[in-house]
This record gives sequence, C-alpha cells and structure tokens, in this order.
Amino acid sequence: MTELLYVTDSYVQSFEAMVVEQVEGGVVLDRTAFYPGGGGQPCDVGTLTAVSHTYPVSNVKRVGGQVVHVVEGELPGVGTAVTGQLDWQRRYQLMRTHTAMHILCGVVWRDYGAQVTGGNMDPLQGRMDFEFETMRQELVAEIETAVNREVTAAREVRVAILPREQAFQIPDLIRTKINLLPEGITEVRTVELVGLDLQADGGTHVANTGEVGRIRIADYKSKGKINKRIYVELEE
Repeated sequence: MTELLYVTDSYVQSFEAMVVEQVEGGVVLDRTAFYPGGGGQPCDVGTLTAVSHTYPVSNVKRVGGQVVHVVEGELPGVGTAVTGQLDWQRRYQLMRTHTAMHILCGVVWRDYGAQVTGGNMDPLQGRMDFEFETMRQELVAEIETAVNREVTAAREVRVAILPREQAFQIPDLIRTKINLLPEGITEVRTVELVGLDLQADGGTHVANTGEVGRIRIADYKSKGKINKRIYVELEE
C-alpha cells in the first residue's frame, strides 16, 4: 500500500518516491503527498520528476484501493525514482477552504443543531447544505459573524488516527446526515478544531483557524423543504 504522507502532515509540498506499478494511464507510488480527492475536496495536481524528465500530474484518484497518479503522455517505468511536487498554491488554498468548511459546520452545529446534508469545495470557495427549515438574511449575517470570530480565535487544528471502536464513542463524530465511513475501516482519522469542532475526516487542513482568513458568505439558497445551501468565499 502507498504511504499517504498527507494523512499526518498536510504541509508536505515535495517528496521522494518510487514507481511501483503502472495502471490506467497513471502510476502508483510507494509513498505520496498527493491527495486523491474525497469528502468534497478535489484532488491535488503537480508534477513527478525523474532525472531530467518532468511528468505533469493532471489527476489523482483511487482505483481499486490504490492511489493512481494520472500522468500526461509517457509514463515513468516501474522502479523509477521520482520527486513529487504539489501545485502548492492550489493545495494550500484547498486546505484553507476545507478548514473554513469545518468552521462553518462547527458553528452551525453548536449554535443551531443543524446537520450537514452535503457539500463541495474548490480553491477559496465552497458550499455546504444544512437541515434548516427556513433561512433569512439576518440568520446568514449571524453565521458569518460567528465563523469569523472562530477565525480570529486562532484555534489549533489537530489530526488523530483512532481505532474505529474508540472513534465512534465520540458524540456527534459524524456530522453528515448519512454515515459515509465504510464498514471495513478499522481506523478513523479525526480532525479537531480545538474547542469548536471534532469530526471524522480524510482531507487536508491548515494547522490553525487563523490561517483561513476572512470568510464571506457569498449567497444562500433553498434546496428543499429542510435543506438550505450556504456558499462561502475566502480572500486571496
């Protein structure tokens, strides 16, 4: 199995690895810092460099349990030593955005008890759906003020890997309406915004909510009787 460097350190920008397999227009490495996408967070892109040749990585995805780095053009051969380099500006923007979504989720759960029904993100913008029966401009303004208060609080963001049994003893660990964790998973990765939010999560995050920067609620819409969508944007 590929060693997933981002699981314990989201700040790894470059790394050394070896190609262990070619599959479906891409390669599998023995270790990687590329996030393959999931939980609403898009995958990373970047490059793999071997000696004097650079291979653009245009997509990273899970295929049959393997992390496949989709490479444009010729593939590096099995046994090739490569240096992986993330598109760091894009990755860091996604880290900030993902943490912003957890701030939003934490505030809405704490203050209104509303569960998440869906979400998605791109660099510096995202949307999240909640179980609200009604939503008005005054409520949106309250939420925006509250989430930016949590940014200013500069809360530490902690990552932990817990045995499944221990993790599921934590109240409200799963904030989504449907539990998306497969039954076969024996360990659960948790992301905690200390003093605000604790969730099962597999994505990449900044180390402190202060790194997120100001959060703006750009829009909100009704997506059903008890489903309201909030759109957020971050400053560059």
